[in-house]
Amino acid sequence: MFEKILIANRGEIACRIIETAKKRGIKTVAVYSDADQNARHVRLADEAYFIGGAAARESYLKAEVILEVAKKSGAEAVHPGYGFLSENADFSESCQKAGIKFIGPSADSIRSMGLKDKAKDIMIAAGVPVVPGYQGAEQDAEFLKEKADEITYPVLIKAVAGGGGKGMRLVESSDDFLSSLASCQREAEASFGNAHVLLEKYLTKPRHIELQVFGDCHGNAVYLFERDCSLQRRHQKVVEEAPAPDMSEKMRKSMGDAAVAAAKAIFYEGAGTIEFIVDVSKGLENAPFYFMEMNTRLQVEHPVTELITGQDLVDWQFKAAAGERLPLRQEELKLTGHAFEVRLYAEDPLNDFLPQTGHIDYFSVPSEGKNFRFDTGVEAGDEVSIHYDPMIAKLITWGEDRDEALRHMSRILQDVKLSGVKTNLEFLSSIFKHEAFKKADLDTGFIERFAQDLLPKDAPTPDMSLILTVLSQLEVHRQASDPWDIADGFELNREMATELTFIGSGGSQVIQITYGRNEYRLLLGENKYTAQILSHDAPKIKALINGQIAAAEVVKNNRDFTVFYKGTITNLHHLALGAEDTGAEGGSGVIITPMPGKVLKVMASVGDSVKAGQSLLILEAMKMEHTIKSAIDGVVEQLSLREGTQVSDGDTLVKIAENPSDE
Repeated sequence: MFEKILIANRGEIACRIIETAKKRGIKTVAVYSDADQNARHVRLADEAYFIGGAAARESYLKAEVILEVAKKSGAEAVHPGYGFLSENADFSESCQKAGIKFIGPSADSIRSMGLKDKAKDIMIAAGVPVVPGYQGAEQDAEFLKEKADEITYPVLIKAVAGGGGKGMRLVESSDDFLSSLASCQREAEASFGNAHVLLEKYLTKPRHIELQVFGDCHGNAVYLFERDCSLQRRHQKVVEEAPAPDMSEKMRKSMGDAAVAAAKAIFYEGAGTIEFIVDVSKGLENAPFYFMEMNTRLQVEHPVTELITGQDLVDWQFKAAAGERLPLRQEELKLTGHAFEVRLYAEDPLNDFLPQTGHIDYFSVPSEGKNFRFDTGVEAGDEVSIHYDPMIAKLITWGEDRDEALRHMSRILQDVKLSGVKTNLEFLSSIFKHEAFKKADLDTGFIERFAQDLLPKDAPTPDMSLILTVLSQLEVHRQASDPWDIADGFELNREMATELTFIGSGGSQVIQITYGRNEYRLLLGENKYTAQILSHDAPKIKALINGQIAAAEVVKNNRDFTVFYKGTITNLHHLALGAEDTGAEGGSGVIITPMPGKVLKVMASVGDSVKAGQSLLILEAMKMEHTIKSAIDGVVEQLSLREGTQVSDGDTLVKIAENPSDE
């Protein structure tokens, strides 16, 4: 076994590899870019070396630099993880020439499966079923159109060097073929430097089922059962589960034997995945299945296989790379229970799943145990960079059966709390609540078919979320530290009262609060509430509201709030347009805007005498109009804005000098 390995990767997979290495007593060497100097994988490794700029091409894809670090550090082997250099045959070959073991397949095996057309030819020779289509060398457009017409539509055009959904077009009719082909070839050339394509019959109700395979240098190969990865968005996996729902033992063995035959056909060593497309238009039992491609690396979704088999696949990788025989024979592998994995992404489902970047302010996850596993590359305080995949973590659950594993995942998705960047948490949660998913009515078009059910709704802010947010801050206010920085008209021997404005997804909401020593009275629209805080250990708060106990986690970042309440995530902004700057010269009242906006109307001028509550101007911010009022009696000292003026976050709108004392 190795004494020291280098991990040529970052993020959660680098952390995952380090975890198993530590259990085996193997020292680890991390590499990092400019953007990852303080990343979690760097913090966990025994050693870490800088390899270049933030962009992957300047660091994690620089094979020669990583190989030099491996030599310098004394690493005996390199684990590539997945992505980056994991399926780079030249890198595998360079490691071998340098006398450093590549923890993965040989360069020849990678090259055999690297091009989809060549891979299909190898599979046909090995007796593995493939999707009907054409994968020949002839690439004339009219010839390819004739072949597509013979296959019959719908037809899928796929770049032979493609991946991740790029270089792929679905063609519904003969009339659309030539334009789709040209578009696909342009994208393939731009993305992979290879415009060569193949054609496949498109299955109208397919399921994506893949088999985990493992081989060693002694000619042994096994399959560790299947994973169903049918829930996809734009050919990217969203939810993975193992085993495949409703899979019969007969079909499992048939697919497993085909997967092992595929691995043996290329003398495969290490972890790999044979991906099949299954035609379930007539159900899964005895459904025809076809080889799609082989991933010559560890998969993102490998944890579900580990949970149903009780095996550590990274440990198996170490052993296979060290020349050992596979730990178990096929008949010794047992399948127990059911597992799900979801990928927690920094993305905005309401904005076409646009990737998000930023600082993770807060990240709370339930404790790991028998039924829950958490793989991540970040912690609270870390950054989600623009330079890499926006996956934050993987959430994995296990149960005795599918229903139990599903219940665990539903609970976990409600209990995970993250603020600072938008995520797909609510989107994932809606999948596990959907009746069709619960019944395992799955195919690769599931998300598109039920998109209206699954996407988070741009709904009004729940009253309870807003009230708990207000209470979390009023408790601080009551203790004589006013976080709102507002003039609230407080006078001795009178109840304290204030009015606060918040902006959420449903627009602006005004809440009026009257509060004394232990109780608060709140008016939200026409709804009246009486509230008493039971406990407050920020960000957690529990309160008695109209006789009902309610609890939430309210994460504050300046005047922005992320509220986690009963599985919902609410983003609020406190609009404090009447804030008083107590540090201003002479105790002047300064009205600022906490967000960008446009001045619609100006109703005062420099030198005007104004009263507290008097309207001064109207500001349009976040697509809504807000009337800005004076917080004090005084004289307008500064107001240089004109109608149509754009203002930025924190700009001074108006400055009012207090009326001089009558003394």
